Amino acid sequence: MDLTLIVVLVIALALFFDFTNGFHDTANAMATPIATGALRPKVAVTLAAILNLVGAFLSTEVAKTISGGIINEGEGGVLITPQLIFAGLIGAIVWNMVTWLLGLPSSSSHALFGGLIGAAIVGAGVNAVDFSVVLSKVILPAILAPLTAGLVAWLATKLAYAITRRYDGKPDGRDGFRHAQIFSSSLVALAHGTNDAQKTMGVITLMLVSAGLQSSGDEVQTWVIVSCAVAIALGTYMGGWRIIRTLGTGLTDVKPAQGFAAETATAATILASSHVGFALSTTQVASGSVIGSGLGRRGSTVRWRTAGRIGVGWLLTLPAAGAVGAITAFIALLGPIGVIIDAILGAGVIITIFLLSQRNEVSASNVVSEVADSGRAVKIKRNPKPKKGKVSK
Repeated sequence: MDLTLIVVLVIALALFFDFTNGFHDTANAMATPIATGALRPKVAVTLAAILNLVGAFLSTEVAKTISGGIINEGEGGVLITPQLIFAGLIGAIVWNMVTWLLGLPSSSSHALFGGLIGAAIVGAGVNAVDFSVVLSKVILPAILAPLTAGLVAWLATKLAYAITRRYDGKPDGRDGFRHAQIFSSSLVALAHGTNDAQKTMGVITLMLVSAGLQSSGDEVQTWVIVSCAVAIALGTYMGGWRIIRTLGTGLTDVKPAQGFAAETATAATILASSHVGFALSTTQVASGSVIGSGLGRRGSTVRWRTAGRIGVGWLLTLPAAGAVGAITAFIALLGPIGVIIDAILGAGVIITIFLLSQRNEVSASNVVSEVADSGRAVKIKRNPKPKKGKVSK
């Protein structure tokens, strides 16, 4: 197959993945302010789209991790071909779309990494992947970041409720936090752009290096940054509604002070990680923050079954997407006909899922925001009413 054609296909597919990342993940940045009434859904999604666009221009460290860190180089250059990158993207998108339709906990980021790693192993062997980088900048951050964000959110929630204890028993006594949530949720959307949009930038840059159109992955070209920023922003605005419509049942217990604490912890964790090049899952970090903020409220207990289901979904995404990426890579190795088969199969799955999503009513039974679902992992008892003349403790 002509190299120019495969390069164009990979760029188009990578931007489509960026678009799906927008509607799959980014609406979660606005989950808590919508649940608490701080922002109307339409305003929240529009604001998230704009800030994702801006955030994509702030850093390229995560992009460099993907373009020049995960895949090793050999005598002939990077050990992955544009055809294998195409197959890995097909695998990532298929897994992303299936989990989105079924409401399974997943990470678009880990779907992308899994698809690329699976394709690289099939096409060039285990030595094609630098597992030390995968461990240090993908797997360990995936474990530590949600825990760190959860701990920060727990402390922040405890502090917020301690400072405003005089409002215990007054349902609207902490409404000032609703206004603060506009800032904190906006910061989360901005942080998402600095991390998730860069992953697609890294994939396109990796493809340019593998095709001999760029000497190294240490630089991300301007047109790549702009196109990826626009793609994820459009995905956020156009597709986020399907997830937003499920938030009413998922985060009904989130209060303004709690939501502000969760969003602040999420944004701080993602921005710090983007600065050092850690490729995080925004969904996982936001979920950890929501659970941590829930535990920070008085009378809270963990629903271990729900928390366990979310955790299993996180653990399965990387290897499952890797398996799908490996299958598509096997097909791509057949030559030009294999790439065509991958494209047809991928398009068929995407069209089928789109048609199913139009037929089925959007509800918590068929699609669930993982961040919204994480709100159900913590059970919170109703605060006792204060006795007459006293403030409840």
